[in-house]
Amino acid sequence: MIDLIRSLAAFIVVLGILVTVHELGHYLVARWRGVAIETFSLGFGPALLSRTDKHGTVWKLAAIPLGGYVRMKGWAELGGETTGEGTPDSFRTKSLAARAAIVAAGPAANMLLAFVLFTAIFATAGAPTVMPVVSQVMPNTPAAAIGIAKGDRITSIDGQKVKSFEDIEKLISTRPDDRIAITYTHDGIVKGANLTTASHMVDGQRLGELGIMGADVKLRRLAPPAAIRAGAIETYAAAAATLDGLWNLVAHQKGVNNLGGPIRIAQISGQAASLGLADFASFIALLSVNLGLINLVPIPILDGGHLLFYAAEGLYGRALPRKAQEIGLQIGAALLASLIIFVTVHDLAHVGLFHFVSHLLG
Repeated sequence: MIDLIRSLAAFIVVLGILVTVHELGHYLVARWRGVAIETFSLGFGPALLSRTDKHGTVWKLAAIPLGGYVRMKGWAELGGETTGEGTPDSFRTKSLAARAAIVAAGPAANMLLAFVLFTAIFATAGAPTVMPVVSQVMPNTPAAAIGIAKGDRITSIDGQKVKSFEDIEKLISTRPDDRIAITYTHDGIVKGANLTTASHMVDGQRLGELGIMGADVKLRRLAPPAAIRAGAIETYAAAAATLDGLWNLVAHQKGVNNLGGPIRIAQISGQAASLGLADFASFIALLSVNLGLINLVPIPILDGGHLLFYAAEGLYGRALPRKAQEIGLQIGAALLASLIIFVTVHDLAHVGLFHFVSHLLG
């Protein structure tokens, strides 16, 4: 029961943060471009709390916490009624570039959130760093020849201090078949030796090697500039991994069993929350990247679908007919609903509900 409550609470927090940031991206750029905002809602359905600000925007917290939306003047989907379509503060009267920027701002906000979270994690909790401690020595290698053993700590190479295993790799890789001086500690005793590195070919390039491996991982706080750089690299890596997963899913039907919906996300949210704030924030960052990129998939009803309509408008010099857009949005809604049903059934099977029911019914 405690795990269930924790998972539900963590899921609400995760979804609340991701949806708020995503919709806030749309909201801020829309306000910047002079579009009137009618509603900013977290969740769907009846309002639990609501207030109207001085600009006439209704801010509300709704009963079903599975998303949210920003409703702008002159905006409608699936043939819904619009208000003030011809007024200067209407979404529909804005330029193509302004409308595209407003739509793209949601996914962009999710990517920015991931970058900020990763940067904050690296600057506070620290970045995972492989320490310059030997975990394994390969036989018949330069390191083995001079007596380096498991547990030894490399302290310098040719007088340059070593703070991580990555430092060792950088220094050695550029010195294939070269004579170097190495300093290390063995059982608390500082030792030094000269050796000739070995070499191997990687993509047509000869790289140096010692014949050691490292696996002692510790968190090391980064200075602000390094944390920012690491945050950007981690955000890029997460985006690349997400796009690779989407490509394999669509092109090769790989990873279908790894798809997860709200139930799976809630389960992982609870697990991440139990590991501590840094792991929980890292999970939110990864999920934010996923949400941002998935929203850019060119399926009508998603942000990417609207951007697809705008691309067609830019190409042909006029907007697609309203009827064609409505049909596209209906198809997109059907696809999205089918996907939600599929991942929900997959989640229920993953938690063993169907097995439990079949066992209960004999």
